[in-house]
Amino acid sequence: MNHRIGHASNGILSTGSNLGAPSISRSLRNEWVSTMLFAILLITFCATCRAQDIPDPTLKPNPLEALRNFEPPADEEYRLGKGDEITADFAGRPDLTAKLVVGPDGRISLPLAGDIVMAGKTRTEAAKAIEAALAAYYTNLSIQVSVTKYTANKVLVLGAVEKPGIVNFDGTPTLLEALSRAGMQTATGPSKAALIPERCAIYRGENEVVWVELKSLIDSGNSLADLRLRRDDVVYVPNGGERFVSVLGQVQHPGAIPLTASSTLASVIAEAGGTTEPAGNKPHIQIVDPATGTSRIISFNDLLNPAKALEIRPKPGEIIFVPQSGFYRATYIVERLSPMITAGALIGVGIP
Repeated sequence: MNHRIGHASNGILSTGSNLGAPSISRSLRNEWVSTMLFAILLITFCATCRAQDIPDPTLKPNPLEALRNFEPPADEEYRLGKGDEITADFAGRPDLTAKLVVGPDGRISLPLAGDIVMAGKTRTEAAKAIEAALAAYYTNLSIQVSVTKYTANKVLVLGAVEKPGIVNFDGTPTLLEALSRAGMQTATGPSKAALIPERCAIYRGENEVVWVELKSLIDSGNSLADLRLRRDDVVYVPNGGERFVSVLGQVQHPGAIPLTASSTLASVIAEAGGTTEPAGNKPHIQIVDPATGTSRIISFNDLLNPAKALEIRPKPGEIIFVPQSGFYRATYIVERLSPMITAGALIGVGIP
């Protein structure tokens, strides 16, 4: 018997015979589920594409801001260093006035007080240290320390300059003054005009290097071209076609190492003077490519093991970092060098 109105128990309203109704309902339900799944997948795919198309602004730090972070503050107090000549004036006690030199150990020597550490102290901190050392012998002392010769206030300029070497400063060292006093290379011909380097690197300590696109900054009139330096910074000016890597960390002579056709990872570390004692007996060398933000870790022992037959050839611009023993995990290079996250120490800086 045919029915005009079929059963609705399956959620599907049908006419005519209810014969085969369950199978028709299942078919329609499966088709509906498939359609919904396809729609969900399509929406997810489109959202993923949009997310990939829109760059994350947090991954693109302003290079000029990175350079500003690298530059010391204009009002940063000078800290005494080895070889600095100082004068200690005692208010109301001219007989105690002393002219002193900070020794190679960072100390000065005073009668009665003996040795006093001066290296790393500001003038005010140095005066307080002298007062404290003499407190057992004199009361109510008021001391003023002044610097009469800034022997320790120096930077080292290397590479394509006329007079590579140490440049001493009586005030805050700056990049352009350092390069000018080291002698920029001159153009051939009658003009003999000074050639502004396209770029240069500034090495600071064992863990920092910043590239400065110098000519671009000068051409645009940006004051960061003459950024302030810190004592013991190393400025490196490459030749136009020179290929090199930066070797940092626990090596004898951190800095730029030119590459040759036969350069290997082992040879450039050797040219940097080899590893130091803090690197330990089994150093793990970290190689960072600032261009891609990638890094890899190589066991130095494996590198020297003939059985391993490892011959790694560094690429121009890479950073080779020898960490202190026990700090070779993959994140250490980011924490110490901060290539693209904090101060931008490894970012080439110029005009955006």
